[in-house]
Amino acid sequence: MKLNSRIKPTQVDVVVVGAGFSGMYMLHRLRQLGLSVQVLEAGSDVGGTWYWNRYPGARCDVPSMEYSYSFSEELQQEWNWSEIMAAQPEILQYANHVAQRFDLRSDIQFDTQVASAIFAEDSKRWEVGTQTGDHYSARFCIMATGCLSVPNTPTIAGAEDFAGPIYHTGNWPKEGVDFSGLSVGIIGTGSSGIQSIPVIAEQAKHLTVFQRTPNYTMPAHNGPLSEDFQMEAKKNYAEIRDEQRASQVGIIGYGFGFGGAENVEPTDEILATTQAQRTALVEEEGFVAIRRFADVSIDPEANELACDMYRQQIKRVINDDATAESLMPRDYPMGCKRPVIDTDYYATFNRDNVTLVDLRKGGIEHIQANGVKTGQGDFAFDVLVYATGFDAMTGALGKIDIRGRNNTALTEHWDAGPRTYLGLQASGFPNLFTITGPGSPSVLSNMIVSIEQHVDWIGDCIAYMDKSELLTIEPTLDAEDKWIAHVNEVAEGTMFTAASCNSWYLGANIPGKPRIFMPYVGGVGTYRETCDRVAANDYEGFVLSAS
Repeated sequence: MKLNSRIKPTQVDVVVVGAGFSGMYMLHRLRQLGLSVQVLEAGSDVGGTWYWNRYPGARCDVPSMEYSYSFSEELQQEWNWSEIMAAQPEILQYANHVAQRFDLRSDIQFDTQVASAIFAEDSKRWEVGTQTGDHYSARFCIMATGCLSVPNTPTIAGAEDFAGPIYHTGNWPKEGVDFSGLSVGIIGTGSSGIQSIPVIAEQAKHLTVFQRTPNYTMPAHNGPLSEDFQMEAKKNYAEIRDEQRASQVGIIGYGFGFGGAENVEPTDEILATTQAQRTALVEEEGFVAIRRFADVSIDPEANELACDMYRQQIKRVINDDATAESLMPRDYPMGCKRPVIDTDYYATFNRDNVTLVDLRKGGIEHIQANGVKTGQGDFAFDVLVYATGFDAMTGALGKIDIRGRNNTALTEHWDAGPRTYLGLQASGFPNLFTITGPGSPSVLSNMIVSIEQHVDWIGDCIAYMDKSELLTIEPTLDAEDKWIAHVNEVAEGTMFTAASCNSWYLGANIPGKPRIFMPYVGGVGTYRETCDRVAANDYEGFVLSAS
Protein backbone atom coordinates (compact mmCIF):
# COMPACT_ATOMS: atom_id res chain seq x y z
CA MET A 1 0.00 0.00 0.00
CA LYS A 2 1.49 3.33 -1.06
CA LEU A 3 0.87 6.16 1.37
CA ASN A 4 -0.93 9.25 0.10
CA SER A 5 1.73 11.97 0.24
CA ARG A 6 -0.96 14.67 0.47
CA ILE A 7 -2.09 13.41 3.87
CA LYS A 8 0.19 14.59 6.66
CA PRO A 9 0.89 11.62 8.94
CA THR A 10 0.50 11.80 12.70
CA GLN A 11 3.97 12.02 14.25
CA VAL A 12 4.72 9.75 17.23
CA ASP A 13 7.81 8.15 18.71
CA VAL A 14 6.45 4.63 18.45
CA VAL A 15 3.66 2.79 16.65
CA VAL A 16 2.68 -0.49 18.30
CA VAL A 17 0.56 -2.90 16.25
CA GLY A 18 -1.72 -4.99 18.46
CA ALA A 19 -3.37 -4.52 21.88
CA GLY A 20 -3.10 -8.00 23.31
CA PHE A 21 -0.97 -8.73 26.35
CA SER A 22 2.24 -7.78 24.53
CA GLY A 23 0.87 -4.53 23.07
CA MET A 24 -0.64 -3.44 26.38
CA TYR A 25 2.55 -3.91 28.36
CA MET A 26 4.65 -2.38 25.56
CA LEU A 27 2.48 0.75 25.71
CA HIS A 28 2.85 0.97 29.49
CA ARG A 29 6.63 0.51 29.28
CA LEU A 30 7.09 3.13 26.55
CA ARG A 31 4.98 5.64 28.48
CA GLN A 32 7.34 5.17 31.42
CA LEU A 33 10.16 6.26 29.09
CA GLY A 34 8.26 9.46 28.27
CA LEU A 35 7.63 8.49 24.65
CA SER A 36 4.58 9.26 22.54
CA VAL A 37 2.86 6.03 21.46
CA GLN A 38 0.01 5.04 19.16
CA VAL A 39 -1.32 1.50 19.43
CA LEU A 40 -3.35 0.21 16.49
CA GLU A 41 -5.67 -2.73 17.14
CA ALA A 42 -7.88 -4.66 14.71
CA GLY A 43 -10.34 -5.69 17.41
CA SER A 44 -12.86 -3.51 19.21
CA ASP A 45 -11.10 -3.82 22.57
CA VAL A 46 -8.00 -5.15 24.30
CA GLY A 47 -7.14 -8.81 24.87
CA GLY A 48 -5.68 -10.08 21.59
CA THR A 49 -5.95 -13.86 21.49
CA TRP A 50 -8.39 -13.80 24.39
CA TYR A 51 -10.55 -11.19 22.65
CA TRP A 52 -11.02 -13.31 19.51
CA ASN A 53 -10.97 -16.85 20.93
CA ARG A 54 -14.35 -16.99 22.67
CA TYR A 55 -15.24 -20.52 21.57
CA PRO A 56 -16.92 -22.86 24.09
CA GLY A 57 -14.40 -24.27 26.53
CA ALA A 58 -11.62 -21.80 25.66
CA ARG A 59 -9.17 -21.94 28.54
CA CYS A 60 -5.52 -21.22 29.28
CA ASP A 61 -3.17 -24.21 29.61
CA VAL A 62 -0.90 -22.38 32.08
CA PRO A 63 -1.67 -21.98 35.81
CA SER A 64 -3.44 -18.65 36.37
CA MET A 65 -1.11 -17.52 39.15
CA GLU A 66 1.74 -17.80 36.63
CA TYR A 67 -0.16 -16.62 33.53
CA SER A 68 -0.28 -13.02 34.67
CA TYR A 69 1.80 -9.85 34.56
CA SER A 70 4.63 -9.41 37.03
CA PHE A 71 5.60 -5.81 36.18
CA SER A 72 3.34 -4.27 38.83
CA GLU A 73 3.39 -5.53 42.41
CA GLU A 74 0.10 -3.74 43.11
CA LEU A 75 -1.54 -5.51 40.16
CA GLN A 76 -0.23 -8.88 41.33
CA GLN A 77 -1.65 -8.39 44.81
CA GLU A 78 -5.05 -6.98 43.91
CA TRP A 79 -6.19 -9.47 41.26
CA ASN A 80 -7.79 -12.77 42.29
CA TRP A 81 -8.26 -15.78 40.02
CA SER A 82 -11.12 -18.24 40.46
CA GLU A 83 -9.57 -21.37 38.88
CA ILE A 84 -6.20 -23.13 38.63
CA MET A 85 -6.31 -22.56 34.86
CA ALA A 86 -8.58 -19.70 33.94
CA ALA A 87 -11.22 -19.75 31.23
CA GLN A 88 -11.34 -17.18 28.42
CA PRO A 89 -13.97 -14.88 29.98
CA GLU A 90 -11.90 -14.44 33.14
CA ILE A 91 -8.66 -13.83 31.23
CA LEU A 92 -10.40 -11.21 29.09
CA GLN A 93 -11.78 -9.64 32.27
CA TYR A 94 -8.19 -9.49 33.57
CA ALA A 95 -7.03 -7.79 30.35
CA ASN A 96 -9.81 -5.23 30.70
CA HIS A 97 -8.84 -4.63 34.32
CA VAL A 98 -5.22 -3.96 33.29
CA ALA A 99 -6.31 -1.59 30.53
CA GLN A 100 -8.54 0.29 32.94
CA ARG A 101 -6.04 0.38 35.78
CA PHE A 102 -3.25 1.88 33.66
CA ASP A 103 -5.51 3.99 31.42
CA LEU A 104 -4.21 2.22 28.32
CA ARG A 105 -7.21 2.72 26.03
CA SER A 106 -6.51 6.45 25.63
CA ASP A 107 -3.55 5.60 23.36
CA ILE A 108 -5.17 2.67 21.52
CA GLN A 109 -7.11 3.05 18.27
CA PHE A 110 -9.49 0.11 17.96
CA ASP A 111 -11.19 -1.39 14.87
CA THR A 112 -8.08 -0.50 12.90
CA GLN A 113 -6.30 -2.88 10.53
CA VAL A 114 -2.74 -1.94 9.66
CA ALA A 115 -2.22 -2.22 5.92
CA SER A 116 1.42 -1.18 5.53
CA ALA A 117 4.60 -0.25 7.34
CA ILE A 118 7.28 1.28 5.12
CA PHE A 119 10.76 2.34 6.26
CA ALA A 120 11.66 5.77 4.82
CA GLU A 121 15.43 5.77 4.37
CA ASP A 122 15.74 9.56 4.15
CA SER A 123 13.97 10.29 7.45
CA LYS A 124 14.82 6.97 9.17
CA ARG A 125 11.17 6.67 10.19
CA TRP A 126 8.46 4.10 9.73
CA GLU A 127 5.45 5.26 7.73
CA VAL A 128 2.45 3.22 8.85
CA GLY A 129 -0.86 3.17 6.98
CA THR A 130 -4.20 1.66 7.98
CA GLN A 131 -6.98 0.22 5.87
CA THR A 132 -9.17 3.15 6.91
CA GLY A 133 -6.68 5.65 5.46
CA ASP A 134 -4.97 6.87 8.65
CA HIS A 135 -1.22 7.52 8.46
CA TYR A 136 1.44 7.60 11.16
CA SER A 137 5.13 8.40 11.12
CA ALA A 138 7.21 6.84 13.91
CA ARG A 139 10.82 6.37 14.88
CA PHE A 140 10.09 2.80 15.92
CA CYS A 141 7.50 0.27 14.80
CA ILE A 142 6.80 -2.60 17.18
CA MET A 143 4.81 -5.61 16.01
CA ALA A 144 2.78 -6.99 18.93
CA THR A 145 0.58 -8.95 16.54
CA GLY A 146 0.58 -12.23 18.44
CA CYS A 147 1.63 -15.73 17.46
CA LEU A 148 -1.89 -17.18 17.17
CA SER A 149 -3.94 -14.33 15.73
CA VAL A 150 -4.73 -15.28 12.10
CA PRO A 151 -7.28 -18.13 11.86
CA ASN A 152 -6.55 -20.83 9.29
CA THR A 153 -9.57 -21.97 7.31
CA PRO A 154 -8.65 -24.83 4.98
CA THR A 155 -9.69 -24.73 1.34
CA ILE A 156 -12.33 -27.44 0.94
CA ALA A 157 -14.37 -27.89 -2.20
CA GLY A 158 -17.96 -26.72 -1.83
CA ALA A 159 -17.35 -24.77 1.38
CA GLU A 160 -19.46 -21.90 0.06
CA ASP A 161 -22.40 -24.27 -0.54
CA PHE A 162 -23.09 -25.02 3.12
CA ALA A 163 -26.54 -23.64 3.94
CA GLY A 164 -26.24 -23.29 7.71
CA PRO A 165 -24.18 -21.07 10.01
CA ILE A 166 -20.38 -21.43 9.87
CA TYR A 167 -18.04 -20.55 12.75
CA HIS A 168 -14.28 -20.61 13.37
CA THR A 169 -12.96 -21.15 16.87
CA GLY A 170 -10.39 -18.39 16.29
CA ASN A 171 -13.02 -15.76 15.44
CA TRP A 172 -16.01 -16.62 17.60
CA PRO A 173 -19.07 -14.30 17.87
CA LYS A 174 -19.06 -12.09 20.96
CA GLU A 175 -22.63 -12.99 21.75
CA GLY A 176 -21.83 -16.72 21.73
CA VAL A 177 -23.67 -19.50 19.92
CA ASP A 178 -26.63 -21.55 21.17
CA PHE A 179 -26.36 -25.11 19.82
CA SER A 180 -29.48 -26.39 21.62
CA GLY A 181 -31.51 -28.72 19.42
CA LEU A 182 -28.98 -28.51 16.58
CA SER A 183 -26.77 -31.04 14.88
CA VAL A 184 -23.20 -29.76 14.68
CA GLY A 185 -20.21 -30.79 12.59
CA ILE A 186 -16.74 -29.78 13.77
CA ILE A 187 -13.59 -30.11 11.67
CA GLY A 188 -10.35 -30.33 13.63
CA THR A 189 -9.06 -31.93 16.83
CA GLY A 190 -6.21 -29.63 17.77
CA SER A 191 -6.22 -27.57 20.94
CA SER A 192 -9.36 -25.52 20.21
CA GLY A 193 -11.24 -28.60 19.02
CA ILE A 194 -10.23 -30.61 22.09
CA GLN A 195 -11.40 -27.80 24.36
CA SER A 196 -14.66 -27.04 22.56
CA ILE A 197 -15.86 -30.56 21.67
CA PRO A 198 -16.91 -31.56 25.24
CA VAL A 199 -18.80 -28.30 25.78
CA ILE A 200 -20.59 -28.35 22.41
CA ALA A 201 -21.51 -32.02 22.93
CA GLU A 202 -23.27 -31.17 26.19
CA GLN A 203 -25.53 -28.69 24.40
CA ALA A 204 -26.02 -29.96 20.84
CA LYS A 205 -28.56 -32.53 19.75
CA HIS A 206 -25.74 -34.33 17.98
CA LEU A 207 -22.06 -33.62 17.34
CA THR A 208 -20.05 -35.12 14.48
CA VAL A 209 -16.29 -34.75 14.93
CA PHE A 210 -14.13 -34.89 11.80
CA GLN A 211 -10.63 -35.91 12.85
CA ARG A 212 -7.71 -35.90 10.44
CA THR A 213 -4.95 -36.55 13.00
CA PRO A 214 -5.54 -37.80 16.55
CA ASN A 215 -3.79 -35.65 19.14
CA TYR A 216 -1.99 -36.28 22.41
CA THR A 217 -3.81 -34.56 25.26
CA MET A 218 -3.45 -34.65 29.03
CA PRO A 219 -6.22 -34.18 31.61
CA ALA A 220 -6.09 -30.68 33.09
CA HIS A 221 -7.16 -31.61 36.62
CA ASN A 222 -8.50 -28.08 36.78
CA GLY A 223 -10.40 -26.78 39.78
CA PRO A 224 -11.12 -23.74 41.92
CA LEU A 225 -8.35 -21.72 43.57
CA SER A 226 -8.82 -21.25 47.28
CA GLU A 227 -8.30 -17.89 48.93
CA ASP A 228 -5.63 -19.37 51.19
CA PHE A 229 -3.69 -20.76 48.23
CA GLN A 230 -3.74 -17.40 46.45
CA MET A 231 -2.65 -15.54 49.57
CA GLU A 232 0.29 -17.90 49.98
CA ALA A 233 1.26 -17.55 46.29
CA LYS A 234 1.11 -13.78 46.50
CA LYS A 235 3.45 -13.81 49.49
CA ASN A 236 5.93 -15.82 47.41
CA TYR A 237 5.47 -14.01 44.10
CA ALA A 238 9.04 -12.61 44.00
CA GLU A 239 10.48 -16.13 44.26
CA ILE A 240 7.89 -17.58 41.87
CA ARG A 241 8.67 -15.00 39.19
CA ASP A 242 12.43 -15.51 39.50
CA GLU A 243 11.96 -19.26 39.08
CA GLN A 244 9.67 -18.76 36.08
CA ARG A 245 12.19 -16.51 34.31
CA ALA A 246 15.01 -19.01 34.84
CA SER A 247 12.99 -22.09 33.87
CA GLN A 248 12.67 -23.98 30.61
CA VAL A 249 9.16 -22.90 29.63
CA GLY A 250 8.26 -20.16 32.11
CA ILE A 251 6.06 -22.48 34.17
CA ILE A 252 7.01 -23.97 37.53
CA GLY A 253 3.64 -25.46 38.52
CA TYR A 254 3.56 -23.66 41.84
CA GLY A 255 1.56 -25.78 44.27
CA PHE A 256 0.35 -28.23 41.63
CA GLY A 257 1.60 -30.00 38.53
CA PHE A 258 1.24 -28.82 34.96
CA GLY A 259 -1.49 -31.06 33.53
CA GLY A 260 -1.55 -33.32 36.56
CA ALA A 261 -2.66 -33.50 40.15
CA GLU A 262 0.92 -33.86 41.35
CA ASN A 263 4.03 -32.05 40.21
CA VAL A 264 5.95 -35.01 38.79
CA GLU A 265 9.57 -34.27 37.98
CA PRO A 266 10.58 -36.27 34.85
CA THR A 267 13.72 -38.02 36.13
CA ASP A 268 13.15 -41.73 35.39
CA GLU A 269 13.98 -43.47 32.12
CA ILE A 270 11.23 -45.38 30.38
CA LEU A 271 13.79 -47.58 28.60
CA ALA A 272 14.70 -49.02 32.01
CA THR A 273 11.13 -50.25 32.63
CA THR A 274 9.39 -53.50 31.70
CA GLN A 275 6.08 -53.85 29.90
CA ALA A 276 4.49 -55.04 33.14
CA GLN A 277 5.77 -51.99 35.02
CA ARG A 278 4.46 -49.63 32.34
CA THR A 279 1.06 -51.31 32.33
CA ALA A 280 0.85 -51.03 36.11
CA LEU A 281 1.72 -47.33 35.94
CA VAL A 282 -1.01 -46.72 33.37
CA GLU A 283 -3.58 -48.53 35.52
CA GLU A 284 -2.51 -46.57 38.60
CA GLU A 285 -1.93 -43.09 37.18
CA GLY A 286 -3.49 -42.97 33.71
CA PHE A 287 -2.15 -40.47 31.19
CA VAL A 288 -0.06 -38.63 33.79
CA ALA A 289 2.24 -41.64 34.21
CA ILE A 290 4.05 -40.74 31.01
CA ARG A 291 5.33 -37.52 32.55
CA ARG A 292 7.69 -39.46 34.82
CA PHE A 293 10.20 -40.18 32.07
CA ALA A 294 12.93 -37.76 30.99
CA ASP A 295 14.11 -39.75 27.96
CA VAL A 296 10.75 -39.54 26.16
CA SER A 297 11.53 -36.09 24.71
CA ILE A 298 14.94 -37.01 23.27
CA ASP A 299 14.94 -40.72 22.40
CA PRO A 300 12.64 -42.03 19.62
CA GLU A 301 12.53 -45.54 21.10
CA ALA A 302 11.61 -44.17 24.53
CA ASN A 303 9.03 -41.91 22.93
CA GLU A 304 7.33 -44.82 21.20
CA LEU A 305 7.08 -46.72 24.50
CA ALA A 306 5.38 -43.66 26.01
CA CYS A 307 3.04 -43.47 23.01
CA ASP A 308 2.13 -47.11 23.59
CA MET A 309 1.31 -46.31 27.25
CA TYR A 310 -0.85 -43.44 26.02
CA ARG A 311 -2.74 -45.72 23.63
CA GLN A 312 -3.27 -48.24 26.45
CA GLN A 313 -4.97 -45.55 28.51
CA ILE A 314 -7.22 -44.53 25.60
CA LYS A 315 -8.34 -48.15 25.31
CA ARG A 316 -9.12 -48.15 29.03
CA VAL A 317 -11.30 -45.01 28.96
CA ILE A 318 -13.17 -45.38 25.62
CA ASN A 319 -16.05 -47.85 25.63
CA ASP A 320 -16.15 -48.63 21.91
CA ASP A 321 -13.08 -50.44 20.54
CA ALA A 322 -13.33 -48.94 17.05
CA THR A 323 -13.65 -45.41 18.44
CA ALA A 324 -10.71 -46.02 20.76
CA GLU A 325 -8.58 -47.18 17.86
CA SER A 326 -9.49 -44.11 15.83
CA LEU A 327 -8.52 -41.81 18.73
CA MET A 328 -5.06 -43.36 19.08
CA PRO A 329 -2.24 -41.19 17.72
CA ARG A 330 0.20 -43.13 15.57
CA ASP A 331 3.03 -42.43 13.17
CA TYR A 332 4.29 -39.29 14.91
CA PRO A 333 6.00 -38.76 18.26
CA MET A 334 4.53 -37.40 21.44
CA GLY A 335 5.90 -33.90 21.97
CA CYS A 336 6.27 -32.85 18.34
CA LYS A 337 3.20 -30.64 18.70
CA ARG A 338 2.20 -28.22 21.45
CA PRO A 339 0.95 -30.18 24.49
CA VAL A 340 -2.82 -30.03 24.83
CA ILE A 341 -4.64 -29.94 28.16
CA ASP A 342 -8.27 -31.08 28.26
CA THR A 343 -11.35 -31.49 30.42
CA ASP A 344 -13.41 -34.63 29.72
CA TYR A 345 -12.27 -34.88 26.09
CA TYR A 346 -12.14 -38.67 25.82
CA ALA A 347 -15.21 -39.14 28.02
CA THR A 348 -17.15 -37.13 25.43
CA PHE A 349 -16.74 -39.91 22.87
CA ASN A 350 -18.64 -42.26 25.17
CA ARG A 351 -21.74 -40.08 24.76
CA ASP A 352 -24.60 -41.35 22.58
CA ASN A 353 -24.88 -38.00 20.76
CA VAL A 354 -21.25 -37.89 19.54
CA THR A 355 -19.93 -39.48 16.35
CA LEU A 356 -16.23 -39.62 15.49
CA VAL A 357 -15.30 -39.66 11.80
CA ASP A 358 -11.72 -40.86 11.36
CA LEU A 359 -10.66 -39.15 8.14
CA ARG A 360 -7.71 -41.53 7.81
CA LYS A 361 -10.31 -44.05 6.63
CA GLY A 362 -11.63 -41.74 3.94
CA GLY A 363 -11.15 -37.98 3.83
CA ILE A 364 -13.50 -35.06 3.19
CA GLU A 365 -14.34 -34.91 -0.52
CA HIS A 366 -16.46 -31.79 -0.42
CA ILE A 367 -18.85 -29.78 1.70
CA GLN A 368 -22.47 -29.73 0.60
CA ALA A 369 -25.54 -27.75 1.61
CA ASN A 370 -26.52 -30.02 4.51
CA GLY A 371 -23.16 -31.40 5.65
CA VAL A 372 -20.00 -33.13 4.44
CA LYS A 373 -19.35 -35.86 1.89
CA THR A 374 -16.39 -38.10 2.77
CA GLY A 375 -14.80 -41.23 1.39
CA GLN A 376 -16.79 -43.06 4.06
CA GLY A 377 -20.18 -41.60 3.21
CA ASP A 378 -22.27 -38.48 3.86
CA PHE A 379 -22.73 -36.78 7.23
CA ALA A 380 -25.52 -34.24 7.74
CA PHE A 381 -25.68 -31.40 10.26
CA ASP A 382 -27.13 -27.92 10.76
CA VAL A 383 -24.04 -25.97 11.87
CA LEU A 384 -20.40 -26.20 10.76
CA VAL A 385 -17.48 -25.31 13.07
CA TYR A 386 -13.89 -25.01 11.91
CA ALA A 387 -11.40 -25.80 14.70
CA THR A 388 -8.51 -25.69 12.25
CA GLY A 389 -6.00 -23.52 14.06
CA PHE A 390 -3.91 -20.58 12.90
CA ASP A 391 -1.31 -19.36 10.47
CA ALA A 392 1.00 -19.31 13.47
CA MET A 393 3.79 -16.89 14.39
CA THR A 394 4.11 -15.17 11.00
CA GLY A 395 0.51 -15.02 9.75
CA ALA A 396 -0.30 -11.54 11.04
CA LEU A 397 3.02 -10.11 9.84
CA GLY A 398 2.47 -11.59 6.38
CA LYS A 399 -0.87 -9.80 6.05
CA ILE A 400 0.82 -6.38 6.41
CA ASP A 401 2.90 -4.88 3.61
CA ILE A 402 6.14 -4.43 5.59
CA ARG A 403 9.07 -2.98 3.67
CA GLY A 404 12.54 -2.18 4.94
CA ARG A 405 15.68 -0.90 3.29
CA ASN A 406 15.69 -0.77 -0.53
CA ASN A 407 11.90 -1.30 -0.41
CA THR A 408 12.50 -4.98 0.39
CA ALA A 409 9.34 -6.72 1.58
CA LEU A 410 9.54 -8.75 4.77
CA THR A 411 7.78 -11.59 2.93
CA GLU A 412 10.62 -11.50 0.38
CA HIS A 413 13.26 -11.57 3.11
CA TRP A 414 11.38 -14.52 4.61
CA ASP A 415 10.80 -16.29 1.31
CA ALA A 416 12.54 -19.46 2.56
CA GLY A 417 11.08 -19.12 6.06
CA PRO A 418 11.16 -16.50 8.82
CA ARG A 419 14.62 -15.12 9.66
CA THR A 420 15.35 -13.00 12.73
CA TYR A 421 18.07 -12.30 15.23
CA LEU A 422 16.86 -13.40 18.66
CA GLY A 423 13.26 -13.24 17.40
CA LEU A 424 13.49 -9.47 17.93
CA GLN A 425 14.55 -7.98 14.60
CA ALA A 426 15.21 -8.88 10.97
CA SER A 427 18.25 -7.72 9.00
CA GLY A 428 17.41 -4.82 6.69
CA PHE A 429 14.47 -3.62 8.80
CA PRO A 430 15.87 -0.94 11.15
CA ASN A 431 13.90 -0.02 14.27
CA LEU A 432 11.28 -2.71 13.54
CA PHE A 433 10.82 -5.00 16.53
CA THR A 434 8.75 -8.16 16.85
CA ILE A 435 7.50 -9.24 20.28
CA THR A 436 7.76 -13.04 20.69
CA GLY A 437 8.71 -13.32 17.03
CA PRO A 438 9.99 -16.44 15.25
CA GLY A 439 13.36 -17.44 16.66
CA SER A 440 12.32 -16.76 20.29
CA PRO A 441 10.77 -19.18 22.85
CA SER A 442 7.28 -17.67 22.30
CA VAL A 443 4.80 -20.53 21.75
CA LEU A 444 7.07 -23.04 23.51
CA SER A 445 6.70 -21.05 26.70
CA ASN A 446 4.37 -19.26 29.06
CA MET A 447 3.60 -16.36 26.72
CA ILE A 448 3.31 -13.77 29.50
CA VAL A 449 6.84 -14.52 30.73
CA SER A 450 8.23 -14.27 27.20
CA ILE A 451 6.22 -11.13 26.47
CA GLU A 452 7.53 -9.31 29.53
CA GLN A 453 11.11 -10.28 28.71
CA HIS A 454 10.82 -9.00 25.13
CA VAL A 455 9.05 -5.79 26.11
CA ASP A 456 11.62 -5.02 28.78
CA TRP A 457 14.51 -5.73 26.41
CA ILE A 458 13.01 -3.49 23.70
CA GLY A 459 12.26 -0.74 26.21
CA ASP A 460 15.82 -0.84 27.58
CA CYS A 461 17.20 -0.80 24.04
CA ILE A 462 15.21 2.29 23.03
CA ALA A 463 16.21 4.04 26.27
CA TYR A 464 19.87 3.24 25.54
CA MET A 465 19.55 4.57 21.99
CA ASP A 466 17.97 7.83 23.15
CA LYS A 467 20.59 8.32 25.84
CA SER A 468 23.36 7.67 23.29
CA GLU A 469 21.67 9.80 20.59
CA LEU A 470 21.42 6.86 18.21
CA LEU A 471 18.86 6.80 15.41
CA THR A 472 18.66 3.20 14.19
CA ILE A 473 19.33 -0.37 15.23
CA GLU A 474 19.22 -3.50 13.08
CA PRO A 475 20.94 -6.90 13.15
CA THR A 476 23.73 -7.84 10.78
CA LEU A 477 22.98 -10.53 8.24
CA ASP A 478 25.77 -12.62 9.79
CA ALA A 479 24.19 -12.41 13.25
CA GLU A 480 20.84 -13.39 11.78
CA ASP A 481 22.40 -16.35 9.91
CA LYS A 482 24.16 -17.57 13.05
CA TRP A 483 21.02 -17.27 15.17
CA ILE A 484 18.90 -19.23 12.68
CA ALA A 485 21.60 -21.91 12.60
CA HIS A 486 21.58 -22.01 16.41
CA VAL A 487 17.77 -22.26 16.59
CA ASN A 488 17.87 -25.25 14.24
CA GLU A 489 20.85 -26.82 16.01
CA VAL A 490 19.13 -26.68 19.40
CA ALA A 491 15.94 -28.20 17.93
CA GLU A 492 17.85 -31.00 16.20
CA GLY A 493 17.30 -34.34 17.88
CA THR A 494 14.14 -33.29 19.69
CA MET A 495 10.68 -34.59 18.83
CA PHE A 496 9.83 -31.15 17.37
CA THR A 497 11.94 -31.86 14.27
CA ALA A 498 11.32 -35.58 13.89
CA ALA A 499 10.83 -36.58 10.25
CA SER A 500 7.28 -37.77 11.00
CA CYS A 501 6.27 -34.55 12.77
CA ASN A 502 4.00 -32.19 10.84
CA SER A 503 3.18 -29.35 13.21
CA TRP A 504 2.28 -25.69 12.99
CA TYR A 505 5.64 -25.01 14.64
CA LEU A 506 7.00 -25.85 11.18
CA GLY A 507 4.19 -24.14 9.25
CA ALA A 508 3.03 -27.57 8.05
CA ASN A 509 -0.66 -26.68 8.48
CA ILE A 510 -0.52 -23.91 5.87
CA PRO A 511 -0.25 -25.00 2.20
CA GLY A 512 2.77 -23.43 0.52
CA LYS A 513 4.29 -22.08 3.73
CA PRO A 514 8.05 -22.74 3.94
CA ARG A 515 8.91 -25.58 6.31
CA ILE A 516 11.21 -24.20 8.98
CA PHE A 517 11.16 -24.72 12.73
CA MET A 518 10.14 -21.30 14.05
CA PRO A 519 10.35 -21.16 17.88
CA TYR A 520 13.49 -21.41 20.03
CA VAL A 521 13.58 -24.62 22.05
CA GLY A 522 16.58 -23.73 24.22
CA GLY A 523 14.43 -22.48 27.09
CA VAL A 524 13.32 -19.10 28.40
CA GLY A 525 16.06 -18.95 31.04
CA THR A 526 18.86 -19.63 28.59
CA TYR A 527 17.31 -17.29 26.05
CA ARG A 528 17.01 -14.48 28.60
CA GLU A 529 20.69 -14.87 29.48
CA THR A 530 21.60 -14.67 25.79
CA CYS A 531 19.58 -11.50 25.24
CA ASP A 532 21.05 -9.88 28.37
CA ARG A 533 24.58 -10.79 27.26
CA VAL A 534 23.99 -9.32 23.79
CA ALA A 535 22.83 -6.02 25.32
CA ALA A 536 25.70 -5.94 27.84
CA ASN A 537 28.20 -6.43 24.99
CA ASP A 538 27.12 -3.17 23.32
CA TYR A 539 24.30 -4.92 21.46
CA GLU A 540 26.54 -7.49 19.86
CA GLY A 541 25.26 -8.57 16.45
CA PHE A 542 23.36 -5.32 15.94
CA VAL A 543 24.43 -2.21 14.03
CA LEU A 544 23.55 1.00 15.85
CA SER A 545 23.85 4.24 13.91
CA ALA A 546 23.65 7.91 14.78
CA SER A 547 23.07 8.98 11.18
